[in-house]
Amino acid sequence: MVTTSTRLTGVTGGEVVVAALAAHDVHVIFGIPGTHNLSVFDALTRYGIRTVATTHEQGAGYAADGYARTSGRPGVAVVTSGPAVYNAATAVAQAYSDSIPMVLVSPGMPRSLPTGGPGSGYLHEAKDQTGAMQRIAARCVTPITHQQIADAVAEAFTFFAAGRPRPIHLQVPLDLLDEIGDAHLVMADPGPQLRAAQGDVDRAAQLLASAVRPMIIAGGGAKRAGTELLAVAEQLGAPVATTINGTGAIDSEHALSLGSRMGTPAVVAAADGADVLLVVGAELGNSDMWLGMLSPQGHVVRIDIDAEMAAVNIEADTMLVGDAAAVLGQLQSALADRAPEPAAIPAAVARLRAAATDEAATAGARWRPWIDAIDVGRDPDAVVVADNAMCVYFGTIGVLPMHRASSFHFPTGFGTLGFTVPAAVGSALAAPDRQVVGITGDGGLLFTATELAVAAAERLPMAIVVFDNSGYGEIRAEMLERDEKPLAVDAPPRDLVLLAQALGARGLRVESPDELVAELRRSASHPGPSVLVVSEPPPPEGSPR
Repeated sequence: MVTTSTRLTGVTGGEVVVAALAAHDVHVIFGIPGTHNLSVFDALTRYGIRTVATTHEQGAGYAADGYARTSGRPGVAVVTSGPAVYNAATAVAQAYSDSIPMVLVSPGMPRSLPTGGPGSGYLHEAKDQTGAMQRIAARCVTPITHQQIADAVAEAFTFFAAGRPRPIHLQVPLDLLDEIGDAHLVMADPGPQLRAAQGDVDRAAQLLASAVRPMIIAGGGAKRAGTELLAVAEQLGAPVATTINGTGAIDSEHALSLGSRMGTPAVVAAADGADVLLVVGAELGNSDMWLGMLSPQGHVVRIDIDAEMAAVNIEADTMLVGDAAAVLGQLQSALADRAPEPAAIPAAVARLRAAATDEAATAGARWRPWIDAIDVGRDPDAVVVADNAMCVYFGTIGVLPMHRASSFHFPTGFGTLGFTVPAAVGSALAAPDRQVVGITGDGGLLFTATELAVAAAERLPMAIVVFDNSGYGEIRAEMLERDEKPLAVDAPPRDLVLLAQALGARGLRVESPDELVAELRRSASHPGPSVLVVSEPPPPEGSPR
């Protein structure tokens, strides 16, 4: 960390929080003011930070998450103590699962109040807020002086830049937030990009250069390393499959791209049969591997900022620890020394790409006309935000082409519902020059539908496509597959169009793919959210899905 010349004198602890965030180029926060965090909100305008008031703290967390995914900068949510922190905890847990840089700022209890005692009845007192968030976030930090507040913010941003960027909870005792004191601002010092040991890079390059059937799997850790990833892939003539979080790391229409199709038999067989498999920034968990975990028969090379990933789900024979862009750059140079000319794309890659495309299209056939309509109706540069819904993991992930990284956001791993609307709000504020399209089901929409009111208040021209199957369609299908009678999955009558309109959105039911194309295009210039409700196509006869 580096101490700046900026000294804050005679300010509240809340102002130190805001000044430190502003010094780290935070321009927008999401949250809800409460009795215990008013000194933070009091300072936001003075430091030029835009405040977006959400309707629920979970929405604030998801919006901060969407902002971070789209912008590449940490998202910030500010909430009050106790129930507000716990309301935001699900969003923090999702950000942890997907390695998203987020700061959740909240008050803690007064410094004089013991933690974990019998309970004093203090407003918003929890049994152990610190302990709970330490179990959920990457870190829970509690400064007890003005200077420690400034230090803690700088440490958080150093952590995001230098390692696996998971969420941090910064809780400042509520008496310190109002207390007057002094502090020097401190700036993050991320240092140089972490590079792998050159000997390990050379061994990996030798293996890859001599491989007959090399293959690359790129995850979320590769999404800021697209140029380097593509250079290595072209040098090897190796196909690249992405996990869901890695979607768009290379253009899904590139001749070497297999897209986000880790759930197709063709891609799984190719990965298992590769003589050298290069895995970049990916866990390869069952939320990506729908057909079961990989069993690679060849040599496995992994690149990851987190050394602990060496044996997660599949074990690396060669582990390169470092920043994906830096290590891929090292690998490209080492490969160029061994094979100066990029390799031709083998005919087998084209066949594999065609097989994976066909398998994904077959799995998503029910939704294909509508997903094609979304593709035609959106801008090529649009940000797409999706929820856990059948229309997404069967119909969208393997079918909708994505042309750049950090343009498709989906809550993997932890697998929350209600992500789409608030994360789309965050994305729209992070990239006001880009179209934002959300895709969700009716069940997921209702978790956080009230955040449409925030999008309306902020006049965000985003479109939310809702596939309505009158309940929880995926769980209904799973019950039927288990020969169980569906229970608690069928929704009572509700009018999603009227709900959207009541919250200030432009809401309408779309009857055909052509109409969806037209309405998506119209939504891009509408000053506020558009909710486009589609009746989900029925499953094929005899199939629960």
